[in-house]
Parts: sequence; structure tokens; C-alpha cells
Amino acid sequence: MGSIISAVLIVSLIGLAFGLLLAYASVIFKVEVDERIDKIGEVLPGANCGACGYAGCSAYAKAVVEDGAPVNACSVGKDKVAEQIGEIMGKKAERSVPMTARVLCGGDCEAAKDKYEYYGVPSCQAANKLAGGPKACQSGCLGLGTCVSVCKFGAIRIENGIAVVDEEKCTACGMCVNACPKNVIKIMPKDKKVYVKCNSTMPGKVVNSVCKAGCIACKLCEKECPFDAIQIENNLAVIDYDKCKSCGLCGKKCPKGVIIKN
Repeated sequence: MGSIISAVLIVSLIGLAFGLLLAYASVIFKVEVDERIDKIGEVLPGANCGACGYAGCSAYAKAVVEDGAPVNACSVGKDKVAEQIGEIMGKKAERSVPMTARVLCGGDCEAAKDKYEYYGVPSCQAANKLAGGPKACQSGCLGLGTCVSVCKFGAIRIENGIAVVDEEKCTACGMCVNACPKNVIKIMPKDKKVYVKCNSTMPGKVVNSVCKAGCIACKLCEKECPFDAIQIENNLAVIDYDKCKSCGLCGKKCPKGVIIKN
């Protein structure tokens, strides 16, 4: 019996010694965490989408406090969250420019031709690995919904074979942009109503042969714009938003209906 008691006492003393050692180590090696990081983390939406340029909400909160990251970088929380973070940091939060994702492709089932029928995995990335996907236009939306699956806000859907963005729901997080293998989704200023709904840089003759809704680089839009805000670059109409007044004259002149005004 005495040996059992001795063993219990020894184990207890060892446990106590380790406990005291750990307690001492926790004090000596304690890492001070700025309480503002936790406060910012509480006001962030928790989407962890990475649109701010950081790995997630906690990483962004830490960057604001420790690295001076801008307080208005959260596109999901927008100005409300920016103001709250600004109050925590003692900074004035400048109002951010509202942004939205837009699909630069009008090649739906009626407009675009296919080069083969696809029966594989319903994934744009998977289809793209098979000769660039079934769509004859090498830059066209594949319409298999990978962008839909990654959107956390229900802001994008597939209609008649192409992706469509609901700008009222879109937070411009960029998840759909990163997921699209064809790079047809772009983040743009929401107040810029006019945009070119095409992403193809193929010559006009080739575009005409594969899609009824593609830019053919005819330059009629370029000649029509009174503000010199649209130019043909690499066979595609490109808008200079610093000059654009959203008058829509270019869109009215476009023979293919490629230039859209929301």
C-alpha cells in the first residue's frame, strides 16, 4: 500500500511541477495581441472571400492594425463596415466606389456556335481542359456554372447558356472572377453603365463565323463617340472610363449590339 501512495505522490508532484512550468512559460512567452484586431474581426462579415487582398477576414483585421491596410477594403461590408473599422482605428473612412462583377460575353445558346457537344463534368475548368471547351469562340463563357458554385451571395446565375450577374446582390468579392477559366468576368465600377459585352480578341471575320453577339472591331463606336472614350485595341472595343460619359451613343451605333448600357 505504501508503494502505491508513494507512486501517486510522485506522479502528483511531477504533474504539479509541469503545471507550474507551463504557467511560468505562458507568462514569459506571452504574445500581446492588440485588442483592436478582435474588435475589427467582430464587425467584418466573415465571408473570407479574399476580395480585400488578404487570406480572410482575420488576416485583413490584423493587416489593418499592424500594417496600416486601408479601412475601406472590405467590398462585402462596404461603407458601413468601413466606418466601423475607421472608428476603431481612429481614422476617417473614405467612401469607396461601388463595384460589381460583369460578364463580358453575350454568346448565349442562340448567338454562339459550338464545336462539339460536351457530356463531361459540369465544370467550366474541366470543360476548358478539353480543347478549350465546347464553345467555338475561344473567349466565350462556357456556361457550366462554376462561377455560380463559388458565389456566396447568390449574385450570379446561368441563363440560356451564359452567366448573368445580379448587380443588386453582387459584392464585387471577385470569387467568380478567379473561378472563370475564360476570364470573361470583370470587376467594374457600378456607376459606369456602358460596357462592352465581349471578351474576344479574334479578328472580326472569325468572330462573325462563331458568334452573332461578338465585337467585330468595325470602329463604328470609335467614330461615333464625341468624347474619344472608346477605342479598338487588339480587335476589341475598349472603353476609357475616365473619359466616358455613359451617353450610350456607341451602343446605338454598334451593329452587333455588343455595347450595353444598364
